[in-house]
Amino acid sequence: SDLQKQEERGELLQPLIFVLLVLCSVLLYFKVSLMDPGFVKPEEEEGEDKGQDVVIPQIPGDFKLRRCGYCLVKQPMRAKHCQLCQHCVRRYDHHCPWLENCVGERNHPLFIVYLSVQLVVLLWGGYVAWSGLYFEQSREWLQHNIFLLVSFVLIFIFTIVVLLLLVSHLYLISCNTTTWEFMSHHRISYLRHSELENPFDQGIILNLWRFFC
Repeated sequence: SDLQKQEERGELLQPLIFVLLVLCSVLLYFKVSLMDPGFVKPEEEEGEDKGQDVVIPQIPGDFKLRRCGYCLVKQPMRAKHCQLCQHCVRRYDHHCPWLENCVGERNHPLFIVYLSVQLVVLLWGGYVAWSGLYFEQSREWLQHNIFLLVSFVLIFIFTIVVLLLLVSHLYLISCNTTTWEFMSHHRISYLRHSELENPFDQGIILNLWRFFC
């Protein structure tokens, strides 16, 4: 049959890979959006210092971790209360409105994987949409290709957004900082009291290793 001939020629491999990538992207979306991003629980307060990325000797000795004014738990360093999630989140990065969940200590690496897979899907989809277009200056051409044209424009916009988001996150990860720390450096007490601008930075290689491994 025609289907068997296409399979023998390898013409079904690329659509299959594309569908698998889309499925992987959807599964990652639900995984990152539904999982615990690193909520601070009251019973974990006694072990609050065990999960810190690095000891910071540059912070004065009289510096004390404070209790959250909302949920009243003792906040570990780099944690922040999210008013949308109603929890303090360890190594808080940001609250993602697309995921309806915080990006924090536990789901941040998966969030980066999700962005990477999503970028591949968008680039592939953009290539398919562009390859289906053939340009002619006529009204009939616009009527027959309006769907592909709109699809390509939307894919292009989403690709730029995802690409910028992924690049910015990879840059911050390489510096061992978070979006919240980068944007609110002057408001965060443990950074204001530090002798270094970024006391968590241990070099690009070690920062990436600690984050992903």
